[in-house]
Amino acid sequence: MKLLEPGERLDGFVIGECLHAGGMAHIYHVDFEDGRPAPFPMAMKIPRMTAGDGAENILGFEVELQILQALSGPHVPRFVAAGDLMRMPFLVMEYLEGETLQQRLDRGQREDAQTLAQLGAAMARAAHSLHRQNCCHLDLKPANVLMRPDGQAVLLDFGLSCHAHYPDLLAEELRRAVGSPAWIAPEQVVGVRGDPRSDIFAIGVILYELATGELPFGAPATRGGLRQRLWMDPPPPRRHRPELPEWLQEVILRCLAPEAAQRYASAALLAFDLTHPDQVAVTERGRSTRGTGFRTHFKRWLRAAGMHYQPSPLPAQQVEEVPIVMVAVPHQDVSDATLYSLRQAVARSLGLRPGARLACVTVISPGASSSTDSARSETSLHRQHLALLRQWAQPLDLAGHQASFHVLEAGDVAQALLRYAQGNQVSLMILGAATHGLQMQRLLATVPIRVAMAAPCTVMLVKQGLPFERLGEYGA
Repeated sequence: MKLLEPGERLDGFVIGECLHAGGMAHIYHVDFEDGRPAPFPMAMKIPRMTAGDGAENILGFEVELQILQALSGPHVPRFVAAGDLMRMPFLVMEYLEGETLQQRLDRGQREDAQTLAQLGAAMARAAHSLHRQNCCHLDLKPANVLMRPDGQAVLLDFGLSCHAHYPDLLAEELRRAVGSPAWIAPEQVVGVRGDPRSDIFAIGVILYELATGELPFGAPATRGGLRQRLWMDPPPPRRHRPELPEWLQEVILRCLAPEAAQRYASAALLAFDLTHPDQVAVTERGRSTRGTGFRTHFKRWLRAAGMHYQPSPLPAQQVEEVPIVMVAVPHQDVSDATLYSLRQAVARSLGLRPGARLACVTVISPGASSSTDSARSETSLHRQHLALLRQWAQPLDLAGHQASFHVLEAGDVAQALLRYAQGNQVSLMILGAATHGLQMQRLLATVPIRVAMAAPCTVMLVKQGLPFERLGEYGA
C-alpha cells in the first residue's frame, strides 16, 4: 500500500510526517482534523495490506486493538481510536518520546553493568505491569522497548501478544509458534502462549545482546534451529566480555534457562535482583566462562523430547503466587514480644506462599551516624543493622525462599517504607505496630497507620501476636 501524504484526512484525523515504514505497518504523526488540541502527541499505525502480505498483519491489528484497550499504566501507549477493519484499519495511540533499545544497539555502544541493570529492571517492571493485567507481550525485542527520558520502559507493538480475557486469535488461526526468532522462548516454539516467563526469557536475550553485542542463540531461520533452545543454553556472557560481573551473568543466564520453571518466577523478582545486585546469590552459573557441557545438553534433549507443555494459569494469578514479601523490622523502642510476633507473622505468610521472596528492611535516622567516631560511622552502622536483621531472621525456615536484608537511611520512616514497597513491586508488607526512628519519637503511633493508608499493596500490622491486614490495591 502506498504511503499517505502529509495533510491527508482520515476519519477525523489529519496525517503528519511518516515516522516509520516497515514490513508490518506504517506509522504517522497525526492531529485531530477539527483543530482541537490533543491531550498528548498522537501517532497512527496502519497495517500493510498489499497482495504479498500475509494474514498475520490483519490478525496482529485485531490483537493489538483489543489489547491496547485493555491495558493501562505508564508502560504502554494510551489508546485513542481505531479505524474500521473493512474500510481502512488503523490505530491511533499516544506517541512517546524516547529511544528504543534497538537504537542503542545500533550505535554499537557496550553498556556498563550498572546501566545494564537499570535497563533490565525497567523492562522487568514494565513486563510485570502487563502480567498483573493478565497480558503477556510475547514479542519483546530491542525495537519494541522504548526508554523514556525518566528511565521508565514503555513496551510497544502488541500484535503478537496474548491476553487471558480475550480470544487468542493468533493461536486459533495460525496454529504454530509466532514471535521473533532471536527472542522467542522455548515454550513458544512448541506453541504454548500466555506464560509470563516467556517475557522473562526475552528480557534475558535483550540483556545478553546489550552486554555482549551478540545474540545468545543467533537468528535461526528454521524450526529445527528454534527447537535447539529447548535444551541448549548460550555461551556465558563473560566469555565474550570477561569484565562483566558474576552476579549479572547469573541473572542473565537464569532468565535464559530452557525450562520456564528454572527462570525467575515473576518479572518482579527479576527486577528485584537487578536493583539489588549485592543480594544476588552467585552460583557456578555466574562464575563459569566455559558454558554447559555436552552431557547436560544431551540429558536436556532427552527430557525435552518427551515433555508435554501445559497452558499456564492466568498470568496475574501466576505472578501473585510468588510475591515479594517485605517485613519492616524495628530496631529500637520495640519489645521482644513484638519482634517475636513479627517473626511468627512472617513465618505464617511464607508458609502460605511457596517460592515467595522475603525482603527484611529496617530504617535508621540520617543523624545516627558520625564522621568522627569510627564505631558510629555510616558503614559501621549499616553493618551493625544488617547483622541485627540477619540475627532476627535466623529462626525462620527459609527453605525454598530467597531472603535479602536492607538498611534504609531516612528521616521519614513511613515514606522510606512506602518508597521501598513501590519501587520493588512488593505484594505484602508486614509491619510492627511499634516502629522506629529517632526523629519520629512523638509520631511513632502514626507511622504504621500512614503506611497502611498509602501502601500500594496488602499491609499486615502486627503487635504481640495480633496481626491485622488491610487489603490495598497494588499499583502498576
